[in-house]
Amino acid sequence: MSLLAATSLLLSGCAAAVAPAAGSGTVPSSGPNASATGYPVTVDNCGTAVTVSAAPERIVSIKSSTTELLLALGLGDRIVGSAFLDGPLPESLAADGANLNVISDFLPGQEAVLGLNPDFIYGGWQSNFSADGVGERDALASLGVGSYVSPAACKGEYMPRPLTFDAVFTEIAEAGTIFGARPKADALVATLKADLAALSPKTTGTPTALWYSSGTTTPYVGAGIGSPNMIMTAAGLTNVFETVSDTWTSVGWESIIEADPSVIVLVDATWNTAASKIAYLESNPATQVLDAVKNQRYIILPFASTEAGIRNVEAVSATIDQLANLSG
Repeated sequence: MSLLAATSLLLSGCAAAVAPAAGSGTVPSSGPNASATGYPVTVDNCGTAVTVSAAPERIVSIKSSTTELLLALGLGDRIVGSAFLDGPLPESLAADGANLNVISDFLPGQEAVLGLNPDFIYGGWQSNFSADGVGERDALASLGVGSYVSPAACKGEYMPRPLTFDAVFTEIAEAGTIFGARPKADALVATLKADLAALSPKTTGTPTALWYSSGTTTPYVGAGIGSPNMIMTAAGLTNVFETVSDTWTSVGWESIIEADPSVIVLVDATWNTAASKIAYLESNPATQVLDAVKNQRYIILPFASTEAGIRNVEAVSATIDQLANLSG
């Protein structure tokens, strides 16, 4: 389908009218103008006021975090397309997501997305919404396509500083409100809170840790205000780059060698596996001297569990379990 044809379809009949504009405050609509169904709903999303007049029915999800949340809320039948998945679905969601229409392994273009005649796009990164990506938010709104960015991925003044589990849980509840699944969202949050409270992080001799995401010449690591630091802190690890006010950051190997972390957390992705990072660390003379490398103190987490979302508590649990099994 051409972009022009897709645009005509969108203009002729979208299920959920959504109008973004500059806004302040994150407040679901209420009072005499709110219907018995709880709509319209208005939220401030990364500085954009998004008003949803009815539960979206044709949703495109970008990134694993958004797709997994929609599936967990029982909304798989409303996902008309998903893209840019960071890995396989967890076993708990595999059946619900068995028939996902994956339109791209990476960020799809506007024509591919609009060809699905969506009424809403839920993006895991703010950068998903660009002229080179799924489209700019104002332009999508003019076609009747609503949009929502994971608040953890907001940029500038809207970036969480730092990201907390409360912020992650708030996104789940807010998404539940937008998509008409608030009871399930509240139940999911309650379960995640209970699971998090039941964990027993290491509290003595707190190990220092490096969160190694990618890169060889210039390593890309977890900094002090994003999901890597949130996960490590909850597991009882001290991030060697916790003072860097960013979510992820590029550093030099010299600073890593100077910090000499006792544990290295490795993000495992199909395009950048944990095994490839271990091979590099153990073959590079500069990194062979690291205490964590000499003693093979590695913690491996799947990429999809490490970005803000419903699997972050699972990532903390896995970190605690692997940390307990490390020797030296």
